[in-house]
Amino acid sequence: MFAVVYSVFNFLTGLQNAAILEPYSVYGAGRYRNYSAAYRWLIWRSNAWLGFVLTTLLLLISRLLSWTAPNLRLRSLVGLALSSAIMLTASLLRRMLYVERKVRCAAKMSFVFFLTVLILFGVATRAGALDGLSVFLIFALGSIAGGMVVIQEVPREVSLETFVALQPDHWSQHWIYARWVLATAFVCQLMTQAYYWLAAGLLSLKDVAELRSLVMLAVPVDQVFTAITQLVLPVMAAHYASNRISELLSLWKTYSLVFLAISAAFVLGIRMVGRPLMHWIYGGKFDDVSSLLGTLALLPLLMGVGNTMNATLKAVEKPNMTFYAYVASGTATLVAGVPLMIHFGLRGAVYGMLLSAGVYTATLAIGFLSQIPRLRSLRMAPCRDEAAVG
Repeated sequence: MFAVVYSVFNFLTGLQNAAILEPYSVYGAGRYRNYSAAYRWLIWRSNAWLGFVLTTLLLLISRLLSWTAPNLRLRSLVGLALSSAIMLTASLLRRMLYVERKVRCAAKMSFVFFLTVLILFGVATRAGALDGLSVFLIFALGSIAGGMVVIQEVPREVSLETFVALQPDHWSQHWIYARWVLATAFVCQLMTQAYYWLAAGLLSLKDVAELRSLVMLAVPVDQVFTAITQLVLPVMAAHYASNRISELLSLWKTYSLVFLAISAAFVLGIRMVGRPLMHWIYGGKFDDVSSLLGTLALLPLLMGVGNTMNATLKAVEKPNMTFYAYVASGTATLVAGVPLMIHFGLRGAVYGMLLSAGVYTATLAIGFLSQIPRLRSLRMAPCRDEAAVG
């Protein structure tokens, strides 16, 4: 039940990222950077309403299930209902710190969260109180502790009258961007989670566990990429909004080279020590599939440059290109991934994931290259903010 409820939380964070975090990262650092205080308060207030609605809805669902299915253990769902708004608010605050380029504050907030969660997990485990409810409450307390150390960075209420008067179409612009990211949040499941679902249906739960054990060893490098992207995306958006196209493209080149270097080093490291590392981490439980680890390690290498183009296209307010890339990748999963799994089993799943990643990057490359002429034409144009004022 905890695993199911936690997957619901992951889904909710994906929706929040699509509806609030990513549009804020692009517009907060880009077209609305001159109205920073008002835009931050507007987004903060909207997120608070989202948290209230989610908390109310989840509590109603837990109450309804307690009546209709009294045998279900619903403590995890209650924990999610009580903590989801707090955790989503912490995610927004951290993203605001990235956009404001207060990276040290964001790191301090994350460190305090981590330390608090670590201590409370230890206390709950020793007390025998670790369950679905306490885990979510611990996450919420960690979020509160992290937020308290940067409490001075929390947006303050300001008048929105001037901002609304100057930007009367801000919500329509927000939706134009968010709708593509929201659609992408659903479609990208075909590229990521679908292989677990297919393995469960076409192979066995044992194969699901083995596939997950392989993928988990690639998570650390994915986290590095995610962290770098959250730092780079607001800078790219600011360059685009100011028509600093040369700086934008130069940053993308550096960004890509960094990802290539990290990915290549990761592949080399996995090929050298991956199998003994996998044996040590899992206690020998998955040694029979460890030979596939070196192949799967190519996944971040295939996706790395694609992810840099993904972020760049979002920064230039073309999230639809990212959506098309995930559609193409999802189509590759269904058209090629399924036959590969049927014929080659778990090895076919690994090949399918690499194929889907390759299609994703290739589609993004096509979309990115199609935008180069438009971006170059903007070099001689006046800054969009100055044009708007004029």
